Amino acid sequence: MPSQSTNQEAMPARVRDLPTWLLGRAAMRSHRLLAAGFAEAGAHGYHYRLLAALEEFGPASQADLGRRAGIDRSDVVAALNKLAEHGHIERAPDPADRRRNIVSITPAGLRHLTRLDGVLARVQERVLAPLPEAERGPFLAALARLAAAGDETPENESR
Repeated sequence: MPSQSTNQEAMPARVRDLPTWLLGRAAMRSHRLLAAGFAEAGAHGYHYRLLAALEEFGPASQADLGRRAGIDRSDVVAALNKLAEHGHIERAPDPADRRRNIVSITPAGLRHLTRLDGVLARVQERVLAPLPEAERGPFLAALARLAAAGDETPENESR
């Protein structure tokens, strides 16, 4: 497998230093590390996001939970089924609308979330490992500003 620097050197100069190219490569690397970390723990990012939303916001309908976790509703049910299978969540009919389910995190789900927090912390450290400690805060602040600008679309920018 070619080294990363060889891959970079093989890339045309007009591409290799573009912010869009660099951010994309960094995002792919962090996604691979995160997916591998969750896989080792027998989980997926969806599971973590659903459990974190339940722990932070409390019981919710499946639709509300999907919105809070940023998960397409076609994927929410399958992810919740997997969490229920392991005893990490419970579903109960909504007393206000029996057609809906209210999802709650269980004590086992809280313990699993805590384990996944550890996985996530280790992955964050690996993602940021190439940066000296003193550069991490400014980098994360700049990245947060870029992410906050992410909801601007080309149509909105020209107005």
